[in-house]
Amino acid sequence: MLKLRGNAVVAQSGGPTAVINSSVCGVVQEWLKSDPPGTIYGSLFGIRGVLEDNLLDLSRQPQHIIEGLRYTPGAALGSSRYKLSKEEDFARLLEAFKKYDVRYFFYIGGNDSMDTADKVERFAARVGYELRVIGVPKTIDNDLPHTDHSPGYGSAAKFLAATVRETGLDLQGLITSNRIVVLEAMGRNAGWLTAAATLAKREEHEAPHLVYLPEVPFDREKFIQDVTEVYREYRYAYVVASEGIRYASGDYVFTGKGVDPFGHVQLGGLAETLKEMIEEDTGINVRSIVLGTLQRAAAHFASRTDADEAYMVGTRAVREALQGHSGIMITLVREGDGDGYRCGTGTVELSRVANVEHKVPLDWIAPSGNYVREQFLDYARPLIMGEVAPRFKDGLPDYVSLQDFDVPGLRRRLVSDAASAVK
Repeated sequence: MLKLRGNAVVAQSGGPTAVINSSVCGVVQEWLKSDPPGTIYGSLFGIRGVLEDNLLDLSRQPQHIIEGLRYTPGAALGSSRYKLSKEEDFARLLEAFKKYDVRYFFYIGGNDSMDTADKVERFAARVGYELRVIGVPKTIDNDLPHTDHSPGYGSAAKFLAATVRETGLDLQGLITSNRIVVLEAMGRNAGWLTAAATLAKREEHEAPHLVYLPEVPFDREKFIQDVTEVYREYRYAYVVASEGIRYASGDYVFTGKGVDPFGHVQLGGLAETLKEMIEEDTGINVRSIVLGTLQRAAAHFASRTDADEAYMVGTRAVREALQGHSGIMITLVREGDGDGYRCGTGTVELSRVANVEHKVPLDWIAPSGNYVREQFLDYARPLIMGEVAPRFKDGLPDYVSLQDFDVPGLRRRLVSDAASAVK
């Protein structure tokens, strides 16, 4: 197939990960070395950058900055949760693509982003505009279907497990009245990240003692019984729970106020709720830990496996597009396990990914519902292996920033829009 002449756009969407910029690096470097048919632009703050003429020519960036994205956290291009909801929105996007002669669109994101990419590809095909759309996976939740795992998960899992190990030893070595800890992990409907806390345990008495995943209905009475039994046996108890755990009724144990642009209720605050339950029912003092964005931002402790695979899906996305393919997401395919772990890439139609969640298999969860089986550990352990060594300056990581990123007034306006939406 003849190479389609035209420019490319790469954009980031949703919550960043510790390795999301490694995918950007992979896309840009593969594009520039592939006899590119045009310029590659970065869309600032997600898809909004295309709609609002905020595009950055990434081919003009110093190559040491592009390479530095491989160990830089956050969303280097800026991210948002902007939703294209009406046909007019897709028409506006297509007009912007036409204005810049964009024929290649690489969208880095999770479930909602893959849905958007699928709709963009279908709309372009319906109106007869030749556009190649490739989804590049990322999510710490690890809930994208048809891929063995998602870039971003391994690093978040590594950080969470290390945190549980360190704070577990801290708890074990103290004689205080607060001998129970509840740690809240991210995960709306899938417990992959929460389950990764179990990688910290090496001896039976060590943390974590109990983990609670959204895949198993939460029962307050059983929860208190579980915690009490562990506390009686070890004289301390360490609990890790997903922010998205629900009662059998389907109601979240805790929800905040408001919803995001995709209609998802705001979570975060579960740890304090569980803390109050335990203290009310047992009279034992409890400490709560909420890691929040630390789980997705800790690039200083990223998994080398994860970072390399994030780069790999970026390069494969460009190759697929230049070969004439469209309407697909790049996947990770496990080709070996244990000491022989190897991973390649594959593809899946965007329509099979959009708005579908991949959850922890029930047969990987212990019958008690409060821990995982060995199958999960065998699955997750290879994904946290290796370390990424960022450059250091004055004792701290020396991360990079794209040149000319700050469009005058853009950040201020986006923050103002977000604040208005909350009100």
